[in-house]
Amino acid sequence: MTPSEDRSPAVDVSGVRRSFGAVTAVHDLTFRVATGEMFGLIGPDGAGKTTTLRLICGLLAPDAGRILVQGADPFRDRRRASSSIGYVSQRFSLYGDLSIDENIEFFGRIRGVRDFDARRTRLLRLTGLEPFRTRLADRLSGGMKQKLALACTLVHEPPVLVLDEPTTGVDPASRREFWKLLAEFLAGGLTIVMATPYLDEAERCHRVALLGEGRLLALDEPARLQAAAHDVMIEIVVDAARRALDVARRVAGADRVQLFGDRLHVRVRVESEIEPVIRALGDAGFAVRQSRRIVPSLEDVFIERVARQREGAPGDSTERSA
Repeated sequence: MTPSEDRSPAVDVSGVRRSFGAVTAVHDLTFRVATGEMFGLIGPDGAGKTTTLRLICGLLAPDAGRILVQGADPFRDRRRASSSIGYVSQRFSLYGDLSIDENIEFFGRIRGVRDFDARRTRLLRLTGLEPFRTRLADRLSGGMKQKLALACTLVHEPPVLVLDEPTTGVDPASRREFWKLLAEFLAGGLTIVMATPYLDEAERCHRVALLGEGRLLALDEPARLQAAAHDVMIEIVVDAARRALDVARRVAGADRVQLFGDRLHVRVRVESEIEPVIRALGDAGFAVRQSRRIVPSLEDVFIERVARQREGAPGDSTERSA
């Protein structure tokens, strides 16, 4: 069960379409985000993630359909929506010649926050930036800049936080710290809508929407999507896995075999279909150490959904109620 399923959704996207000239970036997109939920938009470049987030923030108007954030149309009722939304874009603009304190003060003032001192101090403590409050933004690491961007965005205490790939280019340790921070805000009742290219991060979300070429491929809890995979996933541990990849793809199909470290993930319709792959690997001189059926990762599920879309197979984009 997702958070607050018995309440009105924090974000309601219904039949939304948006085009740029002859290119349709978002096709009839529908989903709802519950209050207090962490909701992920997943997909490759060009899937429509950033366009969807900008539509939710009221930065773009939909060509068709309806969007409500906290019950308000973010494009038509910008004043009300603006107070409800905090948005961290891929290139959030900090002022490098201002200190951490001064950046938060600046964003607080333009948001109309008069008594921001207590909020600023609380955010600095939560983000671990308090010891560095006098440091210029230009002198911060990538992870610290992301934390500062988050503090600047939340200084006006919006109930909905929108994040566009917030940890891209951030080192693994800073990514972990950032996610710990998001969990703390989530526990406080914040609703989070985010796009991420990291599918291990997406598995932390309550629900995810898998997008491909602007279309909704699937929407559910990550574990349910993994359990509902149509195909069987076989993991093969093999020597020289990168070179073995080409052999496996020639037998199983290019879009049915993916490389994961020293392992191959092979998607087959029935388990017996893996036998020709293993024989081909042996004939090519590759030593297969292990072969076993596994629960597919979210990345495996996404690749399968994209492949099924290209093959014209019926997908499962049914939304679980929020």
